[in-house]
Amino acid sequence: MTPSDPPFPTRRAAREEAERRATAAIAIARPEAGRRRSTFEEPGLDAEEPPRDERGPEVPADERGTEPAPLPSRRARREGPRTDLRALVLRRRLAVAAVGAVVIAACAIAVGAAASAGGQDATGQANAAGPEAVASVQGPPAVPAEGLPVPTLAAAPAAATPCDNPTFTAALAAKDDGAAIAAAGGGAAFRDAVASGIAPCVSLNDPTHQWVVVNKQRPYDPVDWRPDDLVMPDGVRALEQSAMRSSAAKALTTLVRAADDAGAGEIGYLSAFRSYATQQETYAGRVAVGGVAAADRESARAGFSEHQSGLAVDIVPCRSSCGSLDDIAGSSQGAWVRDHAWEYGFIVRYVNGQESVSGYEPEAWHLRYIGPELAQAYHDGGYETLEAFFNLPAAPGY
Repeated sequence: MTPSDPPFPTRRAAREEAERRATAAIAIARPEAGRRRSTFEEPGLDAEEPPRDERGPEVPADERGTEPAPLPSRRARREGPRTDLRALVLRRRLAVAAVGAVVIAACAIAVGAAASAGGQDATGQANAAGPEAVASVQGPPAVPAEGLPVPTLAAAPAAATPCDNPTFTAALAAKDDGAAIAAAGGGAAFRDAVASGIAPCVSLNDPTHQWVVVNKQRPYDPVDWRPDDLVMPDGVRALEQSAMRSSAAKALTTLVRAADDAGAGEIGYLSAFRSYATQQETYAGRVAVGGVAAADRESARAGFSEHQSGLAVDIVPCRSSCGSLDDIAGSSQGAWVRDHAWEYGFIVRYVNGQESVSGYEPEAWHLRYIGPELAQAYHDGGYETLEAFFNLPAAPGY
């Protein structure tokens, strides 16, 4: 309570005075003098019927003349004063309520005046107490005419894509696959960008690139496409005149020399590039031997063969002479290739247990060149098919 607040005794005295005046304004019937009223006797009910001996002598009926009006019954005499009493009590309560309202209004006016008078002092005390006290007295700051500032949320940055890199796109246009992969951040980064779909400028259908994917669901376009940089691998025994694209041919030469230097033995090859027409003949020969279903498990139809890309080669083990394709799996050359081919940019394309994905039975002799950067990412990631490597659908059938 501040010194300016009205003291409580003053309020109480005002209320008592108002009640006293209201009570004094109401006339209350008092009992007759000399008659003592019971504590439980209702006011207005003290006019009891006088005793019989105080009524005077009884006048005979024949001397009465006109009979006077009968006196009210005892019940009527009792109900009349009771009704008056209820009205009296109601008037008294209304008067007290009115006086109380006046008192409350007067107190409110006094408190408001005291608060206004002491406002300056209260503000001074609040300022002395600190900014928090000032805020509690003065209330929140007013809203500016231009309104409250609206926060803005910055848009999440788009995922980085190699397609926004001029160096990368220039390498793509120049068909320099090694430079493009380097500009993308390496083989794993390139693979992640392509597999996630954030590098739409990279086409896995373009056979001019070493990352092209060809399977039973992904034919060449045009179907008889032919590479224009075919060369014979240098220093590699070939069982037939079958060339490869220049980058793949150089990589095969390096692989064969490394295997021989490691003591694994000589590696030769049976077949590399096969044109659309040549593949038609090869597939037809398979169908003639075992039927279409058997041919489709071990040979591609024309326009769907990896050999047409110039990036695939079927190797054989050689000593004084060369063995067959089936001999490579159990040979020292085959074991060395499984462990080290990725170091030279090759992968074993069709492995055991993946026929439902690649569409072909295991071929330990079928190597596919994808370049050293991608081959390392393929090996490090534990992939077994190009479909899984680039997050493509399985292609078990045409």
